[in-house]
Amino acid sequence: MIAVIIPAHNEARRLGHCLKAVGTAAAFAEQAGYQVEVLVVLDRCSDASEAIARRHGAQTLSVAAGNVGTARGAGAAHMLERGAQWLACTDADSRVPAHWLLWQLACAADAVCGTVHIERWQPWQDAALRKLYRSRYQACEGHQHIHGANLGIDAQAYQQAGGFKPLAAHEDVQLVHDLQACGAQIVWTARHSVATSSRRDSRARGGFGDYLAGLR
Repeated sequence: MIAVIIPAHNEARRLGHCLKAVGTAAAFAEQAGYQVEVLVVLDRCSDASEAIARRHGAQTLSVAAGNVGTARGAGAAHMLERGAQWLACTDADSRVPAHWLLWQLACAADAVCGTVHIERWQPWQDAALRKLYRSRYQACEGHQHIHGANLGIDAQAYQQAGGFKPLAAHEDVQLVHDLQACGAQIVWTARHSVATSSRRDSRARGGFGDYLAGLR
């Protein structure tokens, strides 16, 4: 079974778009004979995120961590108990492409690190900042970017590496480093880029939004 894990903290505004895209990717994988289950990990949500998740047919798991690493880890543990053999991670403010899951599996690796791209640069109006971002980002095969919004991991490799650590940020980076320390085979690909938000109100301090804000 493929498990899609999506942490969410008050993501009612964007979660529906995320789940619609995940649903399309899941349908493509199911047509190819795979079983797919989608889990939204509700971390201290006080908005309509749970109702939106259920409306889109996703499972939900509630935690009170206020910590993205803990939320991802709880989601992974829950899905491993359900028999997941592959963990596909994305974020509630992101939209995966239709071939997202199939391409991760086609890479035949212990982990697949994909790229992200920004389609709408709001609220950023500074053209120089957008140019600087693009000049520093390697949207190509063999890149070295790590994004929780576009990450796939074999269940056995995930468990061998010790899983997501309870970090407030960069839990995805730590996991990949732990996988590398275990000798895992990692594919770095740009062939299934995920559209992500350029919002200023990052849910995780030190995350992608703060990276954009700190570009100089």
